[in-house]
Amino acid sequence: QVQLVESGGGFVQAGGSLRLSCAASGCTFTHYAMGWFRQAPGKERDFVAAISRSGGNTQYADSVKGRFTISRDNAKNTVYLQMNSLKPEDTAVYYCAAAYYYPPKTYEYWGQGTQVTVSS
Repeated sequence: QVQLVESGGGFVQAGGSLRLSCAASGCTFTHYAMGWFRQAPGKERDFVAAISRSGGNTQYADSVKGRFTISRDNAKNTVYLQMNSLKPEDTAVYYCAAAYYYPPKTYEYWGQGTQVTVSS
């Protein structure tokens, strides 16, 4: 069974940086495209970024382009989200997810989420 475990969330001031990690187990990691989503209180879960199986292709939400970078280390079964120039509106629970195809239309597996709080 595929398990995804996020880490790296926390509290940071506006303008700061955080790097989220998502470790996968119970699967052949290179079989999956990976994505990051976020959900702020009272709002729907929104797409943040996605990366192909090899890492050669990426997609970003307009709201994070130029500030966030998604990457993966297939040897470590881990996907990362480097978040720079953080804004208070980036405050949310961040989830990683695994998809069979890229670009993903649906995601088959989800992590439990990690909280990111950005203070002004």
